[in-house]
Amino acid sequence: MADRTLGRRSSERHASPGPAGEGHRLGRRALATPAAPVRAVHLGLGAFHRAHQAWYLSRMPEPWGVAAFTGRTAAAAAALAPQDGLYTLLTRGAEHDDAEVVTTLSAVHDGTDQDAWRRYLADPAVGLVTLTVTEAGYRTGTAAARLADGLRERRSAGSGGLTIASCDNLAGNGAVTRAAVLAACLEAGGHDLADWAAEHVAFPSSMVDRITPRPTAADQAAAERATDYADAAPVVTEPFSEWVAEEALRDAAPGLAAAGVTFVPDVTPYERRKLFVLNGGHSLLAYAGPPRGHETVAACLADGELTGWLEQWWDEAGAVLGFPPAELTAYRTATRVRFANPRIRHLLAQIAADGSVKLPVRAAEVIRAVRGRGVLPDGAARLLAGWLLHLRGQGVTVADPAAGPLRERVRTARDPHHAAAVVVGHVVPDHADDAELITRVAVHARRMESAA
Repeated sequence: MADRTLGRRSSERHASPGPAGEGHRLGRRALATPAAPVRAVHLGLGAFHRAHQAWYLSRMPEPWGVAAFTGRTAAAAAALAPQDGLYTLLTRGAEHDDAEVVTTLSAVHDGTDQDAWRRYLADPAVGLVTLTVTEAGYRTGTAAARLADGLRERRSAGSGGLTIASCDNLAGNGAVTRAAVLAACLEAGGHDLADWAAEHVAFPSSMVDRITPRPTAADQAAAERATDYADAAPVVTEPFSEWVAEEALRDAAPGLAAAGVTFVPDVTPYERRKLFVLNGGHSLLAYAGPPRGHETVAACLADGELTGWLEQWWDEAGAVLGFPPAELTAYRTATRVRFANPRIRHLLAQIAADGSVKLPVRAAEVIRAVRGRGVLPDGAARLLAGWLLHLRGQGVTVADPAAGPLRERVRTARDPHHAAAVVVGHVVPDHADDAELITRVAVHARRMESAA
């Protein structure tokens, strides 16, 4: 790594301004770092990809070059192209930043550049495509259509098989991607293309995790202090990182094992662990924290009552996960440390978005399991109560396009009990008539509102 980056230097220890104002822009000429041959293509050029998959690829014994394409907007490519795809990764620990320049992105493209997309996917040297297109990218079919278009070029060129690895926070993302891509291939090229893709393309599932808050102007300044180069597109992340993937990904990129990727026959248990402990915990804090005056996850961890609610939710979630107790305890401890990191400004408003889509996935299974034992889930009830208050306008602004009618029903409910019934019915439809659960959610909502 030392010969490919500026090293890992603490921005707290190198606080003097560098010469960037004199024209020292980050780029391959400045670092004398040639671009590696492209071996992988990525769709969805955002901060998470640059903190996660691109970073892992840079840590392989023989790092791969990546050709990355933007998803919804061209902004990332516009910022990175003048820097030859280089960017500063600021790993923000509790006390200081570590900075490294990641050189993995050998080429960056606007997502509308179909000629470049087809050219890369037809290249036999390219063996891997990774995706971070968010859940919306799968619902609209846009990503699948682009992949089908590229696969048609690859088949015509006789370039052999390919591995397509979804790295989105989506359960069974490999199977979801496979179904979407084969359907798009059928539409774009008929049974010939669809049958070829089914035989020659692997779709391993992945579980990925690393918090990447949106960078600020202060982060740009920190990157410049740490490296002495101006960077228009730095990425901020936390020390923790995890990538668990099915074995087919190792077949495509064996060096990822040495880079820290864990390979397993089935990622489902790890998906569920992250979903309930990390994502469910985030949702609880995102809705319960703002009415108490908190803006960030770390601020919530300094609130003793909130952390008690979080631990109770984790107790309920842990009971359905099936992990060995010691392993689950270690994961909870690591998650607690991550949440409490005061230098990761993870905004609750960012986490709170799209709750109508997230909560049925993050909470329903836990609620069913606890109720199946004849117990009322107080941790889950507080999560739903916090979301109820959020939908009624308490806390951060609602950013949930799918929740319009639901929000109106909650807002116009004649009392907290009826509002709680609306929320429970949406998250756990099979418990829509669970009077005890609805009452518990309503009670917690009243208490949380009065304590705000």
